[in-house]
Amino acid sequence: MDNHQKRNLTFLTIGLIFMLSGIEYAVILPTIWRYLQILEAPPYFLGLGLSAFSLSALLTGPLFGFWSDRSKTTKSIILFSNLFEIAGNFMYFIGQSKWLLLSSRLVAGVGAGAGSSIFGFLTRSTQLEERASIFAAIMACRQVGLLVGPVFNLFLRLCDFKLGPFVVNKYTSPGIFMCLLWMLLQCVVLVMYWDVPPVSSEGGAVMLEMKQERADEEEVPLIGSDEEILHTYSAVDSNQLGISTSSDREPIRGGSAVADPFGNFSASREFLREEVVVLLTAQFITLFNQTALETMVTPLTQRYFSFGELGNSLMYSLCGVEVILGFFFVRWLSRKVADRAVLAVGLLICCAACIWCLIFLCNPRGGYGWQLTAFIIGVFLQLLGLPFVAVSQVSLFSKVTAEKTQGFSQGVRRSVGGLATILGPLWAGGLISNLYIMLGMMLALLVMITVMTALSYDRLTEPRAVQHAQSSDSGG
Repeated sequence: MDNHQKRNLTFLTIGLIFMLSGIEYAVILPTIWRYLQILEAPPYFLGLGLSAFSLSALLTGPLFGFWSDRSKTTKSIILFSNLFEIAGNFMYFIGQSKWLLLSSRLVAGVGAGAGSSIFGFLTRSTQLEERASIFAAIMACRQVGLLVGPVFNLFLRLCDFKLGPFVVNKYTSPGIFMCLLWMLLQCVVLVMYWDVPPVSSEGGAVMLEMKQERADEEEVPLIGSDEEILHTYSAVDSNQLGISTSSDREPIRGGSAVADPFGNFSASREFLREEVVVLLTAQFITLFNQTALETMVTPLTQRYFSFGELGNSLMYSLCGVEVILGFFFVRWLSRKVADRAVLAVGLLICCAACIWCLIFLCNPRGGYGWQLTAFIIGVFLQLLGLPFVAVSQVSLFSKVTAEKTQGFSQGVRRSVGGLATILGPLWAGGLISNLYIMLGMMLALLVMITVMTALSYDRLTEPRAVQHAQSSDSGG
């Protein structure tokens, strides 16, 4: 099997991993509240249970990313992290107490932290021009999981039997079901996942690490080739970093500094640059708004439209279809349009959606039909902008941060998103009865990131494009 076939099978396996994460969310979310009530948990345990998963992923993401950057492998990391998913879901199945249930989500969240390693691997294994489309396809896989998850719930809710000393019912069955799925995925990863050689940032098929290790083994003097080493180490140039070229070209003694991806790494230099701050802010604001809206939608449909479980399930299914189609549209669009343009369009759509909701949903007027139409348009616009922003900011982030420390950088990015998914529901949950304040704050955040994007638009591009533009200007 050649590297191209291995690469495709590996990407397929990554898609399955993300799809399972979507299925897990979709099968556990509808039943966890009633499950906690049976275990006599106070109401605030629902927020704790939902936030625990994000908290674990937030804390472990950079650690898994650091591990993958050091080891240059992801397969072993995925196999290890999946053990936490298996253990966490089995603990959820056992139940017994509210504290065990809370602990189960904490443990399962550790497994989700490996996503940073996966995004780092995808960055190293894709060329710049294809990266956004592959990211879009992978993200769509999670939405597919969210869409098919409720279908599994139709069968899981019928469970009513004993498995040894354990009771299997509609509340505990999601745990054992996901435990089995993650165990099956372990077998898939063992058979179909390879740590394929990464492509270089120049688009070739030569593995950067192999080239550097070969230079180390042959004891080639490194001082004379500092410029080449600097170029291959980082996906950004010295002009973008805002530091002098001479400081970057310090002599490197021995091969250990080259082999160590963090040998010349500075967190402040990496993450406090203008373009990186803009993209991390976009990550936080979009996820904060998304989770806040997810929190408020169900109470709104109950208050204004008297939706029950069936109505909400149908609504979420239609939303899932729209988001999946949106991701595949962005996948096609990203091959023809620059990432920063896709990001700008997405932010404008999100702003329009928030303005619509402020006008028509905070104080709804008219009859049932008009209110329902206004609600559908608001939700449609919110979901329409999501794929544009999600794909473009992930793709851009991978291009403006150092290639050799992508695992750690993606871990930081996902931790910022994890913090947003914790704070978003807390913000919305306390302001369900005061939508003007809730949506007004969300619109203010969107306007802020839109202005930041406009001011930093010239810097939101891959470094090679910047260098080409600069050379063209100097040549003219």
